[in-house]
Amino acid sequence: MKTKMDFPSINERKPDGLKPDGTPYRVLIVDDSMFVSKQISQILTSEGFEIAGTASDGEEGLEKYKELYPNIDLVTMDITMPKMDGVTSLEKIIEFDKEARVIMISALGKQDLVKKALMLGAKNYIVKPLDRAKVLERVLMSLQ
Repeated sequence: MKTKMDFPSINERKPDGLKPDGTPYRVLIVDDSMFVSKQISQILTSEGFEIAGTASDGEEGLEKYKELYPNIDLVTMDITMPKMDGVTSLEKIIEFDKEARVIMISALGKQDLVKKALMLGAKNYIVKPLDRAKVLERVLMSLQ
């Protein structure tokens, strides 16, 4: 039986989801769509990121952030959600932790809310439908 040693990889590279010390970046996913949460989760875990938690609305996202703090590196935050929208949740997370890294996830046509979120301290944004390359690019840019 052939093992991994029999097939040396010509493009061996470290997964993007690992910190310089080799531990995974920890991400909190806040989205009311289970489909979108799963999609983000699959994209990130395929690169070695660790999903620290998920939340289905802004209120739950804020509570989870406080619960996981300081062991959280990044939050992906949907803009439109029940109970508490993403922009309000972002505001409260930034109030709690000025260094928080939050990426907003929005549908097309929400530019005004995206701009407001960026002015409030969001590090970046991703527009739905999600594109794997774009998600990884924006996440990595936000972690620098």
